[in-house]
Order: sequence, then C-alpha cells, then structure tokens
Amino acid sequence: MPLEFELCPGKPIGGKHPCFIIAEIGQNHQGDLKIAKEMIKMAKDCGADCAKFQKSELVYRFNKKALERPYTSKNSWGKTYGEHKRHLEFSHDQYRELQKYATEVGIFFTASGMDEMAVEFLHELDVPFFKVASADTNNFPYLEKTAKKGRPMVVSSGMQSMDTMRRVYKTVKQHNQNFTILQCTSAYPLEAEDVNLRVITEYQKEFPDIPIGYSGHESGISISVAAVALGAKVIERHITLDKTWKGSDHEASLIPSELAELVRSVRLVERALGSGIKQMLPCEKGCHDKLGKSVVAKVKIPKGTVLTLDMLAVKVAEPMGIPAEDIFQLVGKTVTEELEEDDSVLPEVVDSCGK
Repeated sequence: MPLEFELCPGKPIGGKHPCFIIAEIGQNHQGDLKIAKEMIKMAKDCGADCAKFQKSELVYRFNKKALERPYTSKNSWGKTYGEHKRHLEFSHDQYRELQKYATEVGIFFTASGMDEMAVEFLHELDVPFFKVASADTNNFPYLEKTAKKGRPMVVSSGMQSMDTMRRVYKTVKQHNQNFTILQCTSAYPLEAEDVNLRVITEYQKEFPDIPIGYSGHESGISISVAAVALGAKVIERHITLDKTWKGSDHEASLIPSELAELVRSVRLVERALGSGIKQMLPCEKGCHDKLGKSVVAKVKIPKGTVLTLDMLAVKVAEPMGIPAEDIFQLVGKTVTEELEEDDSVLPEVVDSCGK
C-alpha cells in the first residue's frame, strides 16, 4: 500500500483516498488580482481541491542578462523578459489577499516556489504544501532546503530522466517522508504521443512507498482521467477563463466546463476502480438468477447411477441446480433419486455432493 499522508489539513492522499485535484492558475491571471480571484472561485465551484499559483522572487530566479533580454513574443507583457515577468508577479501583500480570499470561498491555496526565496515567503505564508516545478526538480540544493522545511511536497518531473528522479527521491526522502512525484512532460500544449502515462506505473514500481500523480498540459481531460485509472493520486491541470488570452499556458489549460467535467469524471473513475477483489456482486444477482447456468440431466438417469460426463449438460434451468463450474466434480458420484431428461441436478440428489 503506498504511503498515505495529509497533503492539506483533513485531505489525506495515497492508498484508497480520493485523488487530490490541483487547479493550476499559475500566471494565467494576466497580472490582474480581480481575475485571479475569479479563477480561485472557478476552481472551487468546479470541485477542485486546491488553487495554485507560481511565486517568484525574480532577482533570485533569473540573472540580470535574462531579465534584460528583449522579449518580443506575442505573449509579452513588456519590452524585456524582466518587464514581462514583473507584470505577472503578485506582491507579498497581494498573495496574502489571495490566500485570504481562497480561505473565504473554501479552497486550499498554495503556489510553486520558483526559487529559494519564494519558498521562504511561502513558508512564512503557511501554505499547506510546497509545489516543486519541473524546472527545479534537478536543483538539488533547492530540493534539500525545501524538504527540510517539513511541509508536504508535490514534485513534478518534466524534463527529467529516471536516474535524476531516483536522486530526487533519495534527496527528499532523507529529510521529508511526505511527498509525491508527478509524471509530467513540459510542453504546452502537450501532444498525446509525448504524454507517456506508462511512466506512472514505472514510478509506482520504483517508489512504492510514496503516492504517484500526474501533471498534464494536454488538451481536454481524457488523458488525465486515464492517469487516475492507472493509479494517479494527485492530478494537476492548468486552468483559464479564456483560452485565447495572451500567454503560452492558456491553450493547454481547462476552461470552467472542462475542469468541472474533469472532476466529475475522476470521481466516476474512482467509484469504478472498486476493490480489486473479483467476485459476484449483489448487483449481479438479478442477472445470475435469470440467466445463470447450472447442471441438468442430459438423459434419463436411474436412481443409483454413477454419473459420467456424457449424462450431463449445462443450461439455464428452473430450478437452478449445481453451478456450471462444478460439473466435473459430479463425475463418479451416485445419484440418490431418478432424474428425468432435462431435470435440474440438485445437490440433494447426488451422494456426497460438495464433499
């Protein structure tokens, strides 16, 4: 049984607990606090468990030349990459306001700490868990410092190899038992042939004592639902209010109707996964009573006859007799009463039946 732990207060993940669904707002809020709040409310209304943002302390995340680089993309919010990122970055006070709003509407709130100083701020903010973005998954000094904070962690694995993920697992595990690894491919939008859902089952084999999840950037919800069927215990998807808005993430994000359908479909699949124990269920009794087959006499069988297989047949019979799967066990047994052709073979007319 995979490790179970509380990712958020009162929200355990792993084992048979429901899949935890993260609505990744990221920077799809366009730098507008009002839109950010609308997206938090949308995540709550659609049934997601957590609304998540991305927090950066830009001078710790990028060097000077990266911030000064000209940025002429159609998605740009400024002449340089630094201007662009500053437009999309909320202040500490704005984060506190968003956290307060999320609490008011009743949804968990956190963010990816995109650098070590951002993690320090999120720790001060008392978020329920840290999200490690794929770009920091092989940043081992960052991983170690984050793990030592003692909060649960969700670690994406885009752009990484299995060898790297083994190192990630060992590094985090040394300091923090409560973490999950998400299969992820860092492309926006993500094509189906690059999703590689089978990595989920490989992670389950490699890291059997932690829950495994999925962070998706594909269009639609089918692949994310399939991830749950494979055992994903956390699902993260980007969300947006409008896929045509400026920004590279919007096209790979879910609009409200899609997020609501994802949540509904995930909960449906969870119900359908069942216990894994194969047995006839109570809901099948009606069909079994009507159409289930049992053993009948293929010919007239006198009292005292030792049964052979050619005397027996399997049919839908009234009354229902010995189950069809037990027909071979009747061979060599003696009938204690005469049976007419087509009579049901009942346990009480076969000597030592069931013994």
